[in-house]
Amino acid sequence: MKKYFVLYMAPAASIEKMMAEMTPEQGKAAMEEWRKWMKKNEAVLADGGAPLGKTKRVTSDGIADVKNEVTGYSIVEAESHEAAADIFKDNPNLQIPGGYIDILDIVPMPQ
Repeated sequence: MKKYFVLYMAPAASIEKMMAEMTPEQGKAAMEEWRKWMKKNEAVLADGGAPLGKTKRVTSDGIADVKNEVTGYSIVEAESHEAAADIFKDNPNLQIPGGYIDILDIVPMPQ
């Protein structure tokens, strides 16, 4: 089994709008959808991950606060890149307007 790094992505404006408009009941329902999805896929989740917050970007020019579309991460194990992608076809992140999921192949470091 290979490991794949998963980035849950959505436009910052979509997340901000959703958070501003979501009722506590809707928030609870959304979390329950995530719990169900995580439980269904627990056998392949090497690391269930977590939501991600504010971003600091470090460049040769210094450090800056930036916004990006990364909302969370997970690490999964699968037989192939395609099999890893198939795991996420019904992921709750896809319910966010403009939401998408990137699955990255974790490449072993050369010795």
